[in-house]
Amino acid sequence: MIRQFLIEKRSWILFILFLQLFQLFMAIIDETISFYSMIYVSFISILLFLIFCFIRYQKETKFYKSLSAREDDLDLTSLAPAKTPFEKIIADSFTTQTSMLKTERYQNLQQLELEKDELLSWIHEVKTPLTALRLLIDAIENQKMKTSLTFEWLRIHHLLDQQLYQKRFSFIQNDLYIENVDLEVVLFEEIKTLQSWCIQKGIGFDIELQKKMILTDGKWLSFIIRQLLSNAVKYSNESDIIIRSYGNDGYSCLEITDNGIGISPQDLPRIFEKGFTSTSKHQNNFATGMGLYLSKKIADVLKINIAVHSKLNRGTTFILTFPKNNEFNQIHN
Repeated sequence: MIRQFLIEKRSWILFILFLQLFQLFMAIIDETISFYSMIYVSFISILLFLIFCFIRYQKETKFYKSLSAREDDLDLTSLAPAKTPFEKIIADSFTTQTSMLKTERYQNLQQLELEKDELLSWIHEVKTPLTALRLLIDAIENQKMKTSLTFEWLRIHHLLDQQLYQKRFSFIQNDLYIENVDLEVVLFEEIKTLQSWCIQKGIGFDIELQKKMILTDGKWLSFIIRQLLSNAVKYSNESDIIIRSYGNDGYSCLEITDNGIGISPQDLPRIFEKGFTSTSKHQNNFATGMGLYLSKKIADVLKINIAVHSKLNRGTTFILTFPKNNEFNQIHN
């Protein structure tokens, strides 16, 4: 800030120095003026000017220091009071612009909330005919057509589900309900939804649950498991998906293993990125890149650690490690 102050006042500094040099020049050409006395006067003048600059630096830079140090937000409480007329012009301009931005932000948030509510309402309305459509599909006797229609219905159902949970995630803290969740119930409900797809692809399930009760939010956990199971079914054929739950050093773990095509090493670090749909051969036009991304964000809120191990053409294992019971205080905080 000293450098900026000197640059700002350089015209004044140069003018004072010019005056001192001019006085010395006058003492040289005018014999009636004592040259040594003029040197003494110039020295005192420069000394007083330096003291004056130091005092003015302390007073004039206080406002600008606070301006330079403030965060890039709409909070002006950290701004020092404006004292000079020019400082007041800057402060008034900041106050006016901040007020306008706050008003605009509030209007945008209101519009966003309105659009979100409309979208959530639309999703819930669409689910009603979607449920009726499932009943009509179940009544079809042609097994081949029934299987094809069930697969397409399942895709629509999962896409709507992703959109619903994506919009809900912004207020997930208000939606959490931590309770003892029966893993067996959650798993069998999700497997039942995928039943027709699994039959079509010749996929079975090998389930062994040593740990059945988990302290977490059942609804959000169901979404995570739904994404992992649907991916396991999508990228597997005529094999079993192995599901295990067990305790590990006081933690509860859920392990989901498939024998599908696996994930390539270059894709593995990026599978939880938003919109990432893979660069290897299992990329398809129907992938959205949102399922694992949302699952990871939800897991972070629930303090669930997601680890993944995969070998290309051999399969993938996802391991969910749930927090200890006393760690849920962090979620509420």
